[in-house]
Amino acid sequence: MHLRSLVPTAAIAVAAVALSRAALGLPTALGAPAPRLRDTADRAAAAGSGHVADGRFHNTLPDEVVTRGTLLAVLRAMLTRGSIGRPAAPVPLAADPAPATPAPLALTWYGHSSVLLEVDGHRVLADPVWGERVSPSPTIGPRRLHPAPVPLSALPPVDAVVLSHDHYDHLDLPTVRALLHAGEAPFVVPLGLGNHLRRWGVPDARVVELDWDESVQVGGLALTCTEARHFSGRGLRRNTTLWSSWVVTGPAHRAFFGGDTGYTPAFADLGRAYGPFDLTVLPIGAYSERWPSIHMNPEEAVQAHRDLTSDHPALLMPIHWATFNLGFHPWMEPVQRLRAAAQAAGVRIAVPRPGERLDATAAALPTDWWTAVG
Repeated sequence: MHLRSLVPTAAIAVAAVALSRAALGLPTALGAPAPRLRDTADRAAAAGSGHVADGRFHNTLPDEVVTRGTLLAVLRAMLTRGSIGRPAAPVPLAADPAPATPAPLALTWYGHSSVLLEVDGHRVLADPVWGERVSPSPTIGPRRLHPAPVPLSALPPVDAVVLSHDHYDHLDLPTVRALLHAGEAPFVVPLGLGNHLRRWGVPDARVVELDWDESVQVGGLALTCTEARHFSGRGLRRNTTLWSSWVVTGPAHRAFFGGDTGYTPAFADLGRAYGPFDLTVLPIGAYSERWPSIHMNPEEAVQAHRDLTSDHPALLMPIHWATFNLGFHPWMEPVQRLRAAAQAAGVRIAVPRPGERLDATAAALPTDWWTAVG
């Protein structure tokens, strides 16, 4: 047999190995099957949820998500964007230890949307993602632009884990499995996400599912599931689970965690209903004219903060940037635009390095570290 005739066979074998590696664990990572998720939506409709129609959850306002017809164009743009969205130098990390006693109001940002909130002596871990890729595949999909600043095992015990929705950059299978064995904290989630968690081994007793404007008491905190403008889905079916923001209310302080959302006038309603907030944690990255209603840009984040806080003095901390390249803008553009918009509006912001802990009541806040990176 000639060597030339072996080349196609070898190429096929290499491709088969690569494909099998890419698909490793795929069914489990996708989460609960679609019929079970559809049942959840139907039950929510039967229970009177106003956010369900025809077996799917819906935003209050019309949304403009990427349709299947434009998905190929978006994927092609992703593949040809080059180095846009990537830092030019290593992202500086911190590894600030947590105090033995949680503060009245503090936070630690671990990158992207992963935040450890300290509110009135309690800890809430929001949208924790420690995985290497935000994808169901171990070899394909957006990879970290910087390492996790600390191992998940270094985090202190938490009172609750809250999740905003089921997208891979907010709901991560390896992280859930690690947290499952790290303590007994409940997972407090929007309607439907419990199906994913139960499939991954989380006991039903540790899963609390809420509709918008429903609350649960955890220790001395009230955790309230609130409106966001986004969508959901880990496979081909969309919107069979709900998405949300979160209000964390303690005896003395209130924090708002935006998760992932487009701008909506509902922020002003939430500010009136659940404020005044002392701290807002809002997304500023992965915005695009291709999906203007589901991801806020930095100027909209400043407006959302003002809607949520009115004239109450409060701190804005940005998330959903720096860690994964999920859009088409330069790496540091979100924080540059945020700083300019915040200065113009008189809004107080803090931009920590990944792994850095902030006392939200302190006067001294981190200065520019990103320009040298971007």
